Amino acid sequence: MATGPAPNPARQWRPDDVPPFPAVALKALNLMAGRDTSLIELCNLIRPDLAFSTEVLRIANSPLVAFSKDITNVLQASMLLGFRRLRSVVITVGLRAYLARGFTPLLESCWRHSIACAIIGERAAKACVLDKEFAYTAGIMHDIGRVVLAVSMPNEYAGVVERGAGQPRDLLAVERALCGIDHCEVGGTLVREWVLPEAFSWITTCHHDPAAQATGEEWIVRQSCLLADALGFGVAGYRSMRSYSEIVDGFPQPARNCLSGDEQGLAAEIESQVTMIESA
Repeated sequence: MATGPAPNPARQWRPDDVPPFPAVALKALNLMAGRDTSLIELCNLIRPDLAFSTEVLRIANSPLVAFSKDITNVLQASMLLGFRRLRSVVITVGLRAYLARGFTPLLESCWRHSIACAIIGERAAKACVLDKEFAYTAGIMHDIGRVVLAVSMPNEYAGVVERGAGQPRDLLAVERALCGIDHCEVGGTLVREWVLPEAFSWITTCHHDPAAQATGEEWIVRQSCLLADALGFGVAGYRSMRSYSEIVDGFPQPARNCLSGDEQGLAAEIESQVTMIESA
């Protein structure tokens, strides 16, 4: 009976190996329960940080947002974007800053997968009258465990990608063999270590588990992760991916209506949005 790949004893993942996530982005994540009354609080987090202020202004002035006038300061951007959208922008900037430590092709694929998942999740959640900003943020963060493995163990994770797997959930066994832990376990550890809202616990640990009960945005993020892979925004190669139509059928009915149909057209649309975020 097959037991899977043999464990690699040479090096094991440790939380101490993890470079810190940008503090501004972590604080933004911890404002998950905030309402518009927290807008000034979030704005005050961003303004003292030159890198974040600059990036927020660049995105606010990009075609991605398409305001009718130039945005010249963070407070103005905050008021026009609103609390939830601003928080999503800050977290997107945070992930980009985290990956900028060494933007290898592997990290680029992690980035593009997370952004594609976020875009799909936002679109599907909006169709289902769910919290589209949370769905976007959850899409950004769902694979943070994989991002951290790729950052802290680049050689080992390159081996994971090279080996590939039959299906996305099968990749977890390859990760455990080569890294000593899988990215879902790492994600759960990071939620605790970084003291993130409990809402991210399921998102980071269970998005590859079809048996895990999911409702609302959780369900959306799980399907969005699969759909991002099917549309060409994957990190590792899979030998037995479900078809585009099969994955779309797993979304709630209202989301199917805005996702089904032109697979190539949707892929091109998401590619365009990913490129705009990258160039903003």
